[in-house]
Amino acid sequence: MLREWLAAVGVDYAAVVWRPEGEPRSYPDEEGPKHWTRERHQFLMELKQEALSFARGWGADYILFADTDNILTNNQTLRLLVERGLPVVAPMLDSQTYYSNFWCGITPQGYYRRTAEYFPTKNRQRRGCFRVPMVHSTFLLSLRAEGTAQLAFYPPHPNYTWPFDDIIVFAYACQAAGVSAHVCNEHRYGYMNVAVKSHQGLEDEKVNFIHLILESLVDGPPMQASAHVSRPPKRPSRMGFDEVFVISLARRPERRARMLSSLWEMEILGRVLDAVDAGTLNSSVLRSLGVDLLPGYQDPYSGRTLTKGEVGCFLSHYTIWEEVAARGLARVLVFEDDVRFESNFKGRLERLMEQVAAEELPWDLIYLGRKQVNPEEEVAVEGLPGLVVAGYSYWTLAYALSLAGARKLLASQPLRRMLPVDEFLPIMFDRHPNEQYKAHFWPRDLQAFSARPLLAAPTHYAGDAEWLSDTETSSPWDDDSGRLISWSGSQKTLRGPRPDLAGSSGHALHPHPRDEL
Repeated sequence: MLREWLAAVGVDYAAVVWRPEGEPRSYPDEEGPKHWTRERHQFLMELKQEALSFARGWGADYILFADTDNILTNNQTLRLLVERGLPVVAPMLDSQTYYSNFWCGITPQGYYRRTAEYFPTKNRQRRGCFRVPMVHSTFLLSLRAEGTAQLAFYPPHPNYTWPFDDIIVFAYACQAAGVSAHVCNEHRYGYMNVAVKSHQGLEDEKVNFIHLILESLVDGPPMQASAHVSRPPKRPSRMGFDEVFVISLARRPERRARMLSSLWEMEILGRVLDAVDAGTLNSSVLRSLGVDLLPGYQDPYSGRTLTKGEVGCFLSHYTIWEEVAARGLARVLVFEDDVRFESNFKGRLERLMEQVAAEELPWDLIYLGRKQVNPEEEVAVEGLPGLVVAGYSYWTLAYALSLAGARKLLASQPLRRMLPVDEFLPIMFDRHPNEQYKAHFWPRDLQAFSARPLLAAPTHYAGDAEWLSDTETSSPWDDDSGRLISWSGSQKTLRGPRPDLAGSSGHALHPHPRDEL
């Protein structure tokens, strides 16, 4: 890959020094290719020291160190860092977790120390350039700054007694030479992949990197593959489902493109279904479709009636249920276009469905992403630790549906007594708390389950800067005036109090010390 890239752009550089090894090397006592033994650390220190010595000998003013799994997306990074005039400065990199390329604290023994400043810095609640005891992975070193001539990666400082690790060795060297290190976070610079554990392998690292790509697609800026590098061919599949539907409004092309890019990166073959646009609905259209409001329905938080956006959402899902029944599709996957996928979504889902099949579990619907409304513990499914019996839930952003499930939903004739689709589903599996609503539907025997931990979440929540809802920002279902109302009273789109996710997205985790390392 590097050879291909250099063939295209090498002429743009004053000099390129590259000495590739023909075969990957192994190290004594290593447990695998990701196990950092003392010998592997030493080899890396020697490489970095060789680069540092070359830069000094060549007369360079600066040297930029960047690990291969760090992706700079800001093409102004060098200029922005140089303008700071600092001896050692790192562009803060984002990741899938709270991990980044700096420490805010270090113990007298050279180990990580948690501080009150780390999370506000990592989350950009405070912005600027901040002095820190360590930067690593990607940083700029000024070779003309006072004291930097004393810095070295190898051999370590004569008085060095801290752990034998390249990033700690360099942090000690800075401390001993009186050279300050800073991290800057006022701009979005790029990303770094979360390191895998020593017992894991390259496939695990690939899974992490794909998840990093997905996170960048949501939070931006996205990582774009170089035009000068060939990528391995993708082999998308439906993962054993008969169809993978993506409900997407045609007038939201950026959301559709992001969703299709996410599926492509995971090698999932999706099919777009144009969502029913609330802007096309009026009283005449609704009458022709046989749509009428469920008597007495009100939003459980704001007290408002059904919105045209919610009608369009219901009709979009209903169209899929009709196709499933008409074509006799045994099982399908349904996504809305605002899904944030958890790490290794495809692998986790494939394993879950294999286990469901092995246990011969009769199921109609399996939530992959939802908001659990009530905090009580849900019943685990015997023999399936990754599945629970679903309780009252909001959201329909990602779920699996069987043919039997589609037939049950259609048989209830919900169009002539409509309420939001995420209220309708809990009625059908008899877990909705409103007895008056439930009385309109029978039988309520949908076999509904949920993945635990969840495999998907919304890209954004109410209150987030990028949050957008075409169901909440809409007009009442029977109002043809065209006026739009942003309903702020509903709490459905707020972040849930108990995020129950698969475990690695920084957007939904409670901070934990190990997440920073």
